[in-house]
Amino acid sequence: MTGRPTRGEVGRSLARQLPLLVGLVVLWMALWNQFTVLAFVTGVAVALLVTRVFFLPPVELSGRFNLWYAVVFLAHFVVDLVRASVIVAWQAVRPRGVTSNAIVAVQLHTRSDFIMTLVAEAISLVPGSLVVEADRERSILYLHALAVEDLAGVEGVRDGVLVVEARLVRVLGSDDDRRRIADGTPAAAEVHEPVSPSSSHEGGPS
Repeated sequence: MTGRPTRGEVGRSLARQLPLLVGLVVLWMALWNQFTVLAFVTGVAVALLVTRVFFLPPVELSGRFNLWYAVVFLAHFVVDLVRASVIVAWQAVRPRGVTSNAIVAVQLHTRSDFIMTLVAEAISLVPGSLVVEADRERSILYLHALAVEDLAGVEGVRDGVLVVEARLVRVLGSDDDRRRIADGTPAAAEVHEPVSPSSSHEGGPS
């Protein structure tokens, strides 16, 4: 065994990185406002350099996309956007204003970095809430929410985020993500802590 990657593994790796490389090349050419052969070649060189020096773990995609649920998600998103805009506008002009806010931790069901990012973006684009931190290892989003005055408000914020997650999982989530949502299993429940060597030898001979 040489440990060298197979041709299939190399192909899959290139396929995962190709959208990122293309995006970086297009961004480079747009920044220079030059769509020439020289700009393309230098863009490719810069893209390869960036992806090698600033290495990020590959984004695993499920390989599925449901067009109908995508339309449903967009329709709900527009409704949420309009409704939240009206609510925040009223909170800004009403006499008592906004009396309390909260930082809410939301445990997601998905283990996908891509879906977690989409959930964070969708939540942050809606007025009244903003994701301030993401715990990638445990799939937890921390968001700042306006006008949260009690525990019922906190649970309402959590439920709203989980609804958005469920809609996105229906669009492009994996079978595991859909199973966890159907079972109500949080992603953190499937993160197993390593067992220390001493823990397997509890209880000596009597």
